[in-house]
Amino acid sequence: MTTRAWLLMLPLLVVMLAVIGWPLADTVGLSFTDAKLVGTGGNFVGFDNYANMLSSANFSRTLVTTTLFAVISVAAEMVIGVLAALLLNQQFHGRAILRALMILPWALPTVVNATLWRLIYNPEYGALNAALTQLHLIDAYRSWLGEPGKALAALIVADCWKNFPLVALIALAALQAVPRDITAASLVDGAGAFNRFRFVILPYLAGPLMVALVLRTIEAFKVFDIIWVMTRGGPANSTRTLSILVYQEAFSFQRAGSGASLALIVTLLVTVLAIAYAALVRKTAGSAA
Repeated sequence: MTTRAWLLMLPLLVVMLAVIGWPLADTVGLSFTDAKLVGTGGNFVGFDNYANMLSSANFSRTLVTTTLFAVISVAAEMVIGVLAALLLNQQFHGRAILRALMILPWALPTVVNATLWRLIYNPEYGALNAALTQLHLIDAYRSWLGEPGKALAALIVADCWKNFPLVALIALAALQAVPRDITAASLVDGAGAFNRFRFVILPYLAGPLMVALVLRTIEAFKVFDIIWVMTRGGPANSTRTLSILVYQEAFSFQRAGSGASLALIVTLLVTVLAIAYAALVRKTAGSAA
């Protein structure tokens, strides 16, 4: 049976080796050279690319920016997603329509979502400036994506709007498993809304929310598309993330060797993060059981 199982999996293993294994091995080999994107294969430089990247001020600043983006956006998405799930779990007229509408931001392609928010933030005719001006909250139009102090916050808002529905859907599905008799009993015992959520509902949400946290953190840490479409890492590199730095190093500066080493560093960071989260998920599942 074991031999038959391996034979059945052999075609899939061959495909995975071709599309994942070989490019990964080629990238590892490239990272130890000073190869350019166009030209010769480059000379062997050992770990120089890794040492230069890890000691670079650009890498440290970009790592901080990426961490800030990931932590703030994921935290906001978790809170907003859970609140939205709790709301949509209530009985009210039009709930089905509202559930369907909530999926739309997540269903939109990221490039479309980024383009919409770039238009909203436009300093000349953007809807955000128009609304804030008419409400007398600001006295002049502002360049939300053109100021280093505001650009990252604007990107976080756009990313939260795009991805909080995923957290809400996962939490809403978990809420359906909460026994009605337990919640009814907590009401009879006089438990308030906060205590009901903390002691009755949250234990059922812990496992699914941990999965959502893992997925969103990994995706946020390697974010590229939404930032590239909206700011391309600017202004003054204030929104440049690790993935954008990899792209610039490999393709804009055409340093394929150092770009490959940086890509592998990012891959290692994401892998360590995934392993840590997986252990946390198993610990959460074990304590819940």
